[in-house]
Amino acid sequence: MMVRIRTKMPKKTISQRIWNFVKEPLIIMVAFLCVHSFAYAQYEIWPSESMVPTLEVGDRVIVSKYAYGYSRYSIPFGRSLISAKGRVMGSLPQRGDVVVFADPKDPSRVMIKRVIGLPGDEIQLTGGRVIHNGQILPRIFEKSYRYREPAGNMVSVTEFSEENSQGRGYHIAERTDRGRLDNTRRYRVPAGHIFAMGDNRDNSADSRILSGIGYVPLENVIGRAEIIAISLYGCDDGKDIKCRFGVAFSRFFKKII
Repeated sequence: MMVRIRTKMPKKTISQRIWNFVKEPLIIMVAFLCVHSFAYAQYEIWPSESMVPTLEVGDRVIVSKYAYGYSRYSIPFGRSLISAKGRVMGSLPQRGDVVVFADPKDPSRVMIKRVIGLPGDEIQLTGGRVIHNGQILPRIFEKSYRYREPAGNMVSVTEFSEENSQGRGYHIAERTDRGRLDNTRRYRVPAGHIFAMGDNRDNSADSRILSGIGYVPLENVIGRAEIIAISLYGCDDGKDIKCRFGVAFSRFFKKII
């Protein structure tokens, strides 16, 4: 004859019940914060057009924070909690990388530009052409078009593919080769800094304006822009961006070059 012995399970305390209820959401939240703090973060391109045609207003980009190591600017609340300057596990960006950084003049503002020069490089613009260490960067005409800016103005631009000294190619937009920043002084990038410019060369405040953004300290760099996760770009036929149902699906999960 089998005798069943029932063991009485101890009752859970209130604190145990609360812990079981919040444990999984808490673990998920901690994991999310760790990823957001140390691995990847999302930024929205708004309202600047400075990176057209690479990035459009409304693009949401995923940024790799570990690409160049960490600084107080790449960690949430780091500016308030960390006083030490410099980078941990730091490495130099590559020329041609699209980087996100804290504005040197106003660190509360986050900027996104392309790295044109590294420490020691000489940069100059003449007639809209970039001269890097004495060599004019080659560019090839792609197309010309008109489109409407978010402000409502119709503008005409010419798109070129430009190639830097490492052979990396990317697209830029020019309204004219006679703009106020198309003929500049010669810049020498100081140690511990980068020279960054927008791809929309005539509509970008960047390192060419030394009284503005100027040279960007390496510690201000937050990370490297990797992909466009989604795009809320207001479809404009003038730019030949493919849209379905009024959504620029062609820009979703697009690698940033």
